Amino acid sequence: MPHTPQIKIPATYMRGGTSKGVFFRLDDLPEAARVPGPARDALLLRVIGSPDPYAKQIDGMGGATSSTSKTVIVEKSEKEGHDIDYLFGQVSIDKPFVDWSGNCGNLSSAVGSFAIASGLVDPERIPHDGMATVRIWQANIGKTIIAHVPVAAGCVQETGDFELDGVTFPAAEVQLEFLDPAAEEEGAGGSMFPTGNLVDELVVPGVGTLKATMINAGIPTIFVNAEALGYDGTELQDAINGDLRALAMFETIRAHGALRMGLISSIEEAAKRQHTPKVAFVARPASYVASSGKQVAASEVDLLVRALSMGKLHHAMMGTAAVAIGTAAAIPGTLVNLAAGGTARSAVRFGHPSGTLRVGAEAVEQNGEWSVSRAIMSRSARVLMEGWVRVPGDCF
Repeated sequence: MPHTPQIKIPATYMRGGTSKGVFFRLDDLPEAARVPGPARDALLLRVIGSPDPYAKQIDGMGGATSSTSKTVIVEKSEKEGHDIDYLFGQVSIDKPFVDWSGNCGNLSSAVGSFAIASGLVDPERIPHDGMATVRIWQANIGKTIIAHVPVAAGCVQETGDFELDGVTFPAAEVQLEFLDPAAEEEGAGGSMFPTGNLVDELVVPGVGTLKATMINAGIPTIFVNAEALGYDGTELQDAINGDLRALAMFETIRAHGALRMGLISSIEEAAKRQHTPKVAFVARPASYVASSGKQVAASEVDLLVRALSMGKLHHAMMGTAAVAIGTAAAIPGTLVNLAAGGTARSAVRFGHPSGTLRVGAEAVEQNGEWSVSRAIMSRSARVLMEGWVRVPGDCF
Protein backbone atom coordinates (compact mmCIF):
# COMPACT_ATOMS: atom_id res chain seq x y z
CA MET A 1 0.00 0.00 0.00
CA PRO A 2 1.61 3.33 -1.03
CA HIS A 3 2.08 6.05 1.56
CA THR A 4 2.46 9.79 1.07
CA PRO A 5 6.14 10.71 1.38
CA GLN A 6 7.45 13.33 3.74
CA ILE A 7 7.89 16.92 2.64
CA LYS A 8 10.49 19.35 3.92
CA ILE A 9 9.83 22.93 4.97
CA PRO A 10 12.54 25.56 5.59
CA ALA A 11 12.64 26.23 9.32
CA THR A 12 14.88 27.47 12.11
CA TYR A 13 14.95 26.12 15.65
CA MET A 14 15.71 28.95 18.08
CA ARG A 15 15.99 29.71 21.74
CA GLY A 16 14.48 33.00 22.80
CA GLY A 17 14.73 33.89 26.48
CA THR A 18 13.76 30.80 28.46
CA SER A 19 11.73 29.26 25.62
CA LYS A 20 12.46 27.37 22.39
CA GLY A 21 10.42 27.19 19.21
CA VAL A 22 10.32 26.42 15.51
CA PHE A 23 10.43 29.56 13.36
CA PHE A 24 9.06 29.84 9.82
CA ARG A 25 8.92 32.51 7.16
CA LEU A 26 5.29 32.71 6.08
CA ASP A 27 6.20 32.31 2.40
CA ASP A 28 8.07 29.07 3.16
CA LEU A 29 4.97 27.33 4.50
CA PRO A 30 2.93 25.08 2.18
CA GLU A 31 0.30 27.19 0.46
CA ALA A 32 -2.61 25.74 2.45
CA ALA A 33 -0.88 26.72 5.70
CA ARG A 34 -0.16 30.32 4.73
CA VAL A 35 -3.57 31.37 6.01
CA PRO A 36 -5.13 30.78 9.43
CA GLY A 37 -7.24 27.66 9.70
CA PRO A 38 -7.30 23.89 10.17
CA ALA A 39 -4.50 23.19 7.67
CA ARG A 40 -2.07 25.52 9.43
CA ASP A 41 -2.95 24.13 12.84
CA ALA A 42 -2.61 20.53 11.66
CA LEU A 43 0.79 21.23 10.13
CA LEU A 44 2.17 22.90 13.26
CA LEU A 45 0.78 20.17 15.49
CA ARG A 46 2.63 17.58 13.40
CA VAL A 47 5.84 19.62 13.39
CA ILE A 48 5.84 19.82 17.17
CA GLY A 49 4.62 16.24 17.68
CA SER A 50 1.16 16.80 19.12
CA PRO A 51 -1.23 15.62 20.32
CA ASP A 52 0.84 13.07 22.21
CA PRO A 53 -0.97 10.88 24.78
CA TYR A 54 2.45 10.05 26.23
CA ALA A 55 3.10 13.81 26.73
CA LYS A 56 6.68 13.47 25.45
CA GLN A 57 6.42 14.81 21.86
CA ILE A 58 8.94 12.15 20.80
CA ASP A 59 7.77 12.28 17.16
CA GLY A 60 8.23 16.02 16.74
CA MET A 61 10.27 19.09 17.59
CA GLY A 62 8.53 19.84 20.87
CA GLY A 63 10.24 19.39 24.22
CA ALA A 64 7.23 18.22 26.25
CA THR A 65 6.87 21.49 28.21
CA SER A 66 4.90 24.65 27.51
CA SER A 67 8.23 26.49 27.11
CA THR A 68 9.33 24.20 24.28
CA SER A 69 6.04 23.53 22.46
CA LYS A 70 5.98 26.74 20.45
CA THR A 71 5.87 27.95 16.86
CA VAL A 72 6.49 31.31 15.20
CA ILE A 73 5.54 32.64 11.77
CA VAL A 74 7.22 35.81 10.47
CA GLU A 75 6.68 37.90 7.34
CA LYS A 76 7.52 41.35 6.04
CA SER A 77 5.10 43.91 7.42
CA GLU A 78 2.85 46.13 5.37
CA LYS A 79 2.09 48.26 8.44
CA GLU A 80 3.66 51.70 8.39
CA GLY A 81 6.57 52.01 10.79
CA HIS A 82 7.06 48.26 11.15
CA ASP A 83 9.57 45.86 9.64
CA ILE A 84 7.91 42.50 10.26
CA ASP A 85 4.73 40.82 11.43
CA TYR A 86 5.17 38.13 14.08
CA LEU A 87 2.54 35.48 14.84
CA PHE A 88 2.92 33.08 17.76
CA GLY A 89 1.28 29.67 18.13
CA GLN A 90 1.31 27.84 21.48
CA VAL A 91 0.94 24.16 20.67
CA SER A 92 -0.87 21.96 23.16
CA ILE A 93 1.11 18.88 24.16
CA ASP A 94 -1.66 16.35 24.67
CA LYS A 95 -4.61 17.93 22.86
CA PRO A 96 -5.15 18.66 19.15
CA PHE A 97 -5.14 22.43 19.13
CA VAL A 98 -2.92 25.46 18.71
CA ASP A 99 -3.68 28.48 20.91
CA TRP A 100 -3.32 31.80 19.07
CA SER A 101 -4.78 33.97 21.85
CA GLY A 102 -1.57 35.59 23.11
CA ASN A 103 2.06 36.42 22.57
CA CYS A 104 5.25 34.75 23.81
CA GLY A 105 7.48 37.38 25.36
CA ASN A 106 10.47 35.07 25.52
CA LEU A 107 10.40 34.15 21.83
CA SER A 108 9.86 37.83 21.04
CA SER A 109 13.56 38.22 21.77
CA ALA A 110 14.43 35.85 18.91
CA VAL A 111 12.08 37.32 16.31
CA GLY A 112 14.28 40.27 15.39
CA SER A 113 17.35 38.06 15.02
CA PHE A 114 15.43 35.59 12.85
CA ALA A 115 14.03 38.34 10.67
CA ILE A 116 17.47 39.88 10.05
CA ALA A 117 19.07 36.53 9.24
CA SER A 118 16.15 35.62 6.97
CA GLY A 119 16.39 38.80 4.89
CA LEU A 120 13.07 40.19 6.10
CA VAL A 121 14.51 43.49 7.35
CA ASP A 122 15.61 46.20 4.93
CA PRO A 123 19.43 45.96 4.72
CA GLU A 124 19.64 49.74 5.02
CA ARG A 125 18.26 49.41 8.57
CA ILE A 126 21.02 47.03 9.64
CA PRO A 127 24.33 48.59 10.69
CA HIS A 128 27.62 46.88 9.88
CA ASP A 129 28.46 47.06 13.57
CA GLY A 130 26.19 48.29 16.32
CA MET A 131 22.55 47.86 17.27
CA ALA A 132 19.78 47.09 14.79
CA THR A 133 16.34 48.34 15.79
CA VAL A 134 13.70 45.92 14.53
CA ARG A 135 10.11 47.17 14.63
CA ILE A 136 7.82 44.19 15.20
CA TRP A 137 4.05 44.03 14.81
CA GLN A 138 2.81 41.34 17.21
CA ALA A 139 -0.13 40.00 15.24
CA ASN A 140 -1.74 37.93 18.01
CA ILE A 141 -2.50 40.94 20.19
CA GLY A 142 -2.05 43.84 17.77
CA LYS A 143 0.84 45.51 19.57
CA THR A 144 4.27 46.90 18.71
CA ILE A 145 7.52 45.45 20.06
CA ILE A 146 10.88 47.09 19.48
CA ALA A 147 13.84 44.70 19.54
CA HIS A 148 17.37 46.05 19.86
CA VAL A 149 19.51 43.37 18.24
CA PRO A 150 23.33 43.53 18.40
CA VAL A 151 25.08 43.27 15.03
CA ALA A 152 28.75 42.57 14.27
CA ALA A 153 30.22 42.59 10.75
CA GLY A 154 26.72 42.86 9.30
CA CYS A 155 25.44 39.70 11.03
CA VAL A 156 23.42 39.13 14.18
CA GLN A 157 25.73 38.80 17.17
CA GLU A 158 24.50 35.89 19.27
CA THR A 159 27.41 35.29 21.63
CA GLY A 160 28.09 37.48 24.63
CA ASP A 161 28.32 37.65 28.41
CA PHE A 162 24.70 38.50 29.28
CA GLU A 163 23.37 36.00 31.79
CA LEU A 164 19.67 35.19 32.12
CA ASP A 165 18.42 33.05 35.00
CA GLY A 166 16.74 29.99 33.54
CA VAL A 167 19.25 29.78 30.67
CA THR A 168 22.45 27.81 31.22
CA PHE A 169 24.90 29.69 29.04
CA PRO A 170 25.55 33.42 28.53
CA ALA A 171 24.76 35.12 25.20
CA ALA A 172 24.34 38.56 23.65
CA GLU A 173 21.78 40.82 25.30
CA VAL A 174 18.64 41.74 23.36
CA GLN A 175 16.60 44.56 24.84
CA LEU A 176 12.86 44.52 24.19
CA GLU A 177 10.42 47.40 24.43
CA PHE A 178 6.74 46.44 24.60
CA LEU A 179 4.88 49.57 23.52
CA ASP A 180 1.44 50.26 24.99
CA PRO A 181 1.31 46.64 26.22
CA ALA A 182 -2.18 46.73 27.74
CA ALA A 183 -3.85 43.88 25.84
CA GLU A 184 -6.97 44.75 23.87
CA GLU A 185 -8.79 41.51 24.51
CA GLU A 186 -12.19 40.88 23.03
CA GLY A 187 -14.81 41.30 25.71
CA ALA A 188 -12.43 43.21 27.97
CA GLY A 189 -13.07 46.56 26.33
CA GLY A 190 -9.39 47.21 25.80
CA SER A 191 -9.05 48.17 29.47
CA MET A 192 -5.91 47.33 31.43
CA PHE A 193 -8.16 46.36 34.35
CA PRO A 194 -11.21 44.79 32.69
CA THR A 195 -13.22 44.65 35.92
CA GLY A 196 -12.48 48.31 36.62
CA ASN A 197 -10.76 47.42 39.90
CA LEU A 198 -7.13 47.11 40.96
CA VAL A 199 -8.15 44.31 43.34
CA ASP A 200 -11.27 42.16 43.12
CA GLU A 201 -12.91 39.59 45.32
CA LEU A 202 -12.83 36.52 43.06
CA VAL A 203 -15.20 33.75 44.07
CA VAL A 204 -13.72 30.37 43.14
CA PRO A 205 -15.92 27.32 43.84
CA GLY A 206 -14.10 24.77 45.97
CA VAL A 207 -11.34 27.26 46.79
CA GLY A 208 -13.02 30.26 48.37
CA THR A 209 -13.05 34.01 47.84
CA LEU A 210 -9.62 35.30 46.83
CA LYS A 211 -8.27 38.79 46.47
CA ALA A 212 -7.12 39.04 42.86
CA THR A 213 -5.55 41.61 40.56
CA MET A 214 -6.67 40.87 37.00
CA ILE A 215 -4.72 42.80 34.41
CA ASN A 216 -4.37 42.94 30.64
CA ALA A 217 -0.76 43.97 30.04
CA GLY A 218 1.66 41.87 28.02
CA ILE A 219 -0.73 39.01 28.48
CA PRO A 220 -3.96 38.71 30.51
CA THR A 221 -2.88 37.64 33.99
CA ILE A 222 -4.59 36.83 37.27
CA PHE A 223 -2.49 37.58 40.36
CA VAL A 224 -3.38 36.16 43.76
CA ASN A 225 -1.54 36.16 47.08
CA ALA A 226 0.58 33.08 47.77
CA GLU A 227 -0.43 33.06 51.44
CA ALA A 228 -4.12 32.78 50.56
CA LEU A 229 -3.35 29.48 48.83
CA GLY A 230 -1.09 28.10 51.55
CA TYR A 231 2.17 28.92 49.76
CA ASP A 232 5.07 31.21 50.65
CA GLY A 233 6.19 32.13 47.12
CA THR A 234 9.49 30.22 47.23
CA GLU A 235 8.06 27.08 45.64
CA LEU A 236 9.85 25.36 42.75
CA GLN A 237 8.26 23.32 39.97
CA ASP A 238 8.06 19.98 41.80
CA ALA A 239 6.09 21.47 44.67
CA ILE A 240 3.27 22.41 42.29
CA ASN A 241 3.54 20.22 39.22
CA GLY A 242 3.66 17.04 41.29
CA ASP A 243 0.44 17.97 43.09
CA LEU A 244 -2.61 17.17 40.97
CA ARG A 245 -4.96 18.84 43.44
CA ALA A 246 -2.94 22.05 43.26
CA LEU A 247 -2.95 22.02 39.46
CA ALA A 248 -6.71 21.50 39.44
CA MET A 249 -7.10 24.39 41.89
CA PHE A 250 -5.06 26.74 39.74
CA GLU A 251 -7.01 25.78 36.64
CA THR A 252 -10.26 26.52 38.47
CA ILE A 253 -8.90 29.93 39.53
CA ARG A 254 -7.78 30.59 35.96
CA ALA A 255 -11.14 29.65 34.49
CA HIS A 256 -13.18 31.79 36.88
CA GLY A 257 -10.75 34.68 36.49
CA ALA A 258 -11.04 34.43 32.70
CA LEU A 259 -14.81 34.58 32.99
CA ARG A 260 -14.62 37.60 35.31
CA MET A 261 -12.23 39.33 32.90
CA GLY A 262 -14.62 38.83 30.00
CA LEU A 263 -12.19 36.63 28.07
CA ILE A 264 -14.66 33.75 27.90
CA SER A 265 -18.43 33.58 28.09
CA SER A 266 -18.65 30.28 29.96
CA ILE A 267 -16.39 28.26 32.24
CA GLU A 268 -16.30 25.45 29.68
CA GLU A 269 -14.52 27.70 27.18
CA ALA A 270 -11.43 27.89 29.39
CA ALA A 271 -10.36 24.39 28.34
CA LYS A 272 -10.02 25.61 24.74
CA ARG A 273 -8.04 28.68 25.75
CA GLN A 274 -5.09 27.32 27.66
CA HIS A 275 -2.48 29.94 26.78
CA THR A 276 -4.43 32.86 28.25
CA PRO A 277 -5.01 34.10 30.83
CA LYS A 278 -2.05 33.22 33.02
CA VAL A 279 -2.41 32.73 36.75
CA ALA A 280 0.35 33.70 39.18
CA PHE A 281 0.85 34.03 42.93
CA VAL A 282 2.91 36.70 44.66
CA ALA A 283 4.62 37.09 48.02
CA ARG A 284 6.90 39.48 49.85
CA PRO A 285 10.67 38.90 49.52
CA ALA A 286 12.19 35.82 51.12
CA SER A 287 15.41 33.90 50.65
CA TYR A 288 15.33 30.62 48.74
CA VAL A 289 17.44 28.28 46.65
CA ALA A 290 16.62 28.45 42.94
CA SER A 291 16.26 25.36 40.78
CA SER A 292 19.89 25.71 39.63
CA GLY A 293 21.10 25.61 43.23
CA LYS A 294 21.75 29.35 43.21
CA GLN A 295 20.99 31.13 46.48
CA VAL A 296 18.56 34.03 46.06
CA ALA A 297 18.64 36.41 49.02
CA ALA A 298 15.56 38.32 50.10
CA SER A 299 17.58 41.53 49.75
CA GLU A 300 18.08 40.85 46.01
CA VAL A 301 14.40 41.02 45.08
CA ASP A 302 11.40 43.28 45.55
CA LEU A 303 8.91 40.40 45.61
CA LEU A 304 8.46 36.75 44.68
CA VAL A 305 6.30 35.56 41.77
CA ARG A 306 5.40 32.08 40.59
CA ALA A 307 3.35 31.69 37.40
CA LEU A 308 1.63 28.84 35.62
CA SER A 309 1.63 28.31 31.86
CA MET A 310 -0.41 25.71 30.00
CA GLY A 311 -1.44 24.12 33.29
CA LYS A 312 2.02 23.79 34.87
CA LEU A 313 4.26 25.98 37.01
CA HIS A 314 6.76 27.67 34.69
CA HIS A 315 10.43 26.88 35.31
CA ALA A 316 11.31 30.59 35.18
CA MET A 317 8.96 33.37 34.01
CA MET A 318 7.09 33.94 30.77
CA GLY A 319 8.22 37.16 29.10
CA THR A 320 4.68 38.42 28.66
CA ALA A 321 3.87 37.66 32.30
CA ALA A 322 6.99 39.63 33.25
CA VAL A 323 5.46 42.59 31.42
CA ALA A 324 2.27 42.11 33.44
CA ILE A 325 4.34 41.93 36.63
CA GLY A 326 6.28 45.10 35.82
CA THR A 327 3.11 46.96 34.89
CA ALA A 328 1.16 45.86 37.96
CA ALA A 329 4.13 46.65 40.21
CA ALA A 330 4.16 50.23 38.88
CA ILE A 331 0.53 50.81 39.87
CA PRO A 332 -0.03 51.46 43.60
CA GLY A 333 -2.66 49.24 45.16
CA THR A 334 -2.37 46.11 43.03
CA LEU A 335 -1.44 42.86 44.77
CA VAL A 336 1.87 42.88 42.90
CA ASN A 337 2.66 46.42 44.03
CA LEU A 338 1.66 45.66 47.61
CA ALA A 339 3.86 42.54 47.69
CA ALA A 340 6.73 44.75 46.48
CA GLY A 341 6.22 47.17 49.37
CA GLY A 342 3.38 49.35 48.12
CA THR A 343 5.51 52.25 46.90
CA ALA A 344 5.51 53.90 43.47
CA ARG A 345 8.16 52.40 41.21
CA SER A 346 9.26 52.33 37.58
CA ALA A 347 11.10 49.01 37.75
CA VAL A 348 10.92 45.85 39.80
CA ARG A 349 13.17 42.84 40.35
CA PHE A 350 11.30 39.69 41.22
CA GLY A 351 12.31 36.20 42.22
CA HIS A 352 11.10 33.22 40.15
CA PRO A 353 11.93 29.49 40.33
CA SER A 354 15.15 29.85 38.30
CA GLY A 355 16.43 33.08 39.84
CA THR A 356 15.61 36.76 39.36
CA LEU A 357 14.48 39.09 36.60
CA ARG A 358 14.23 42.87 36.32
CA VAL A 359 11.54 44.58 34.27
CA GLY A 360 10.65 48.25 33.96
CA ALA A 361 7.32 49.89 33.15
CA GLU A 362 6.08 53.46 32.75
CA ALA A 363 2.53 53.70 34.09
CA VAL A 364 0.37 56.82 34.38
CA GLU A 365 -3.15 57.53 35.66
CA GLN A 366 -5.47 59.87 33.75
CA ASN A 367 -9.10 60.45 34.62
CA GLY A 368 -9.11 57.43 36.88
CA GLU A 369 -7.79 55.09 34.16
CA TRP A 370 -4.33 53.55 34.24
CA SER A 371 -2.21 53.16 31.13
CA VAL A 372 1.35 52.07 30.47
CA SER A 373 3.37 53.51 27.60
CA ARG A 374 6.03 50.81 27.55
CA ALA A 375 7.59 47.94 29.42
CA ILE A 376 11.27 47.11 29.02
CA MET A 377 13.30 44.00 29.74
CA SER A 378 16.37 42.18 28.47
CA ARG A 379 16.57 38.63 27.15
CA SER A 380 18.91 36.75 24.83
CA ALA A 381 18.43 34.52 21.81
CA ARG A 382 20.34 32.27 19.43
CA VAL A 383 19.88 29.87 16.56
CA LEU A 384 20.09 26.23 17.64
CA MET A 385 19.57 24.60 14.25
CA GLU A 386 18.55 25.69 10.78
CA GLY A 387 17.56 23.90 7.61
CA TRP A 388 14.32 22.00 7.05
CA VAL A 389 11.74 20.32 9.19
CA ARG A 390 10.07 17.24 7.71
CA VAL A 391 6.46 16.10 8.08
CA PRO A 392 4.26 13.58 6.26
CA GLY A 393 2.88 15.25 3.15
CA ASP A 394 -0.71 14.36 4.03
CA CYS A 395 -0.68 15.58 7.66
CA PHE A 396 -2.46 18.82 6.84
